[in-house]
Amino acid sequence: MRDILNDAEKAAERGDVGPGKSNREKDKPSFPKRFYKEVSVLEGDGGYLITLDERSVKTPGKNELSLPNEDAAGLVAEEWRSIDKEINPLLMPVTRLCNTAIDGVAQETQAVMEDIVRYASSDLLCYRADSPEGLVEKQREHWDPVLDWMRDENGANFVTADGIMHVAQSKEAITLFGAQLKKHNDPFKLACIHTFTSIGGSAILALALAEEHLNVEECWNAAHVDEDWNISLWGLDYEAEERRKQRWKDFHAADRLLKAIA
Repeated sequence: MRDILNDAEKAAERGDVGPGKSNREKDKPSFPKRFYKEVSVLEGDGGYLITLDERSVKTPGKNELSLPNEDAAGLVAEEWRSIDKEINPLLMPVTRLCNTAIDGVAQETQAVMEDIVRYASSDLLCYRADSPEGLVEKQREHWDPVLDWMRDENGANFVTADGIMHVAQSKEAITLFGAQLKKHNDPFKLACIHTFTSIGGSAILALALAEEHLNVEECWNAAHVDEDWNISLWGLDYEAEERRKQRWKDFHAADRLLKAIA
C-alpha cells in the first residue's frame, strides 16, 4: 500500500512525469521541456479537467486528471502555468497528489484507510520522552490538547507511555478513530490525510488537521516537536534542510488541496 501511495514521489525522482523519459546525468534527472502555451480548466462529465493547449492532461496511469471542483482544478492549473522551462514534478506537489488519488487511492480506498488506522495504533503522540524536561514539556504542550480533543469530541481515549516500548491502544479507541476517518471516505481527501500522516508520523494529528481542529502550521509544529528540539541543539545540515523544505511543500500542498475540495 505504501508503494501505491508513493508512486508519484518515485516518478518525481525518475523525472518521468509528462511526455518523454527520464535520463540521469551525474545523478540528476532530466525533465521534459515545457511544450504548451495555454493552461485552461474545462468542466467535463463528473469533474473539471486541466487542458494544455486544449488537450486534457492524463495521470501517469493514463487516467483523466479530473478534479471534483473548480477550486481544486485551479490549484493544479496554477502549477502547470508556473512551469518555466522544465516539467519538474517536485515543483508540482498538488498535481502529484492528485495523480496519486486518481491512480492509487481510488483503486484501494479501504486499504488506504486501514493504513492510516494502523498509524493510529502506534501513533507518535502516544510515545513520550522521559527527559530532558524541556522536550517533555514541549511534547505535552503540543500533543496533550490533541489527545484531549480525540477523547472529548470523538470518544477515542488514547493512552501514552514513556519511551519506545509498544503501548497497546484499546480496540474501542481504534474503532472510534476509524469511524471518524470514514467521514473522509473520498480518494482526494484520503490522499491528503495519508500525506499528513506519513510526513508527520501521526494519524491523530492528520485527522485533527482534516477536521480543522488544528491549522496546517500547528499540525506541522506538533509533528516536528522532536526534530525541532534536536535542531535547536545540533543545528541542521544542508541536505536535511532541503529534505525538510520539500516535506513542508508536500504537507502544505495537501492542506491546500483538502481545503479546496472541502
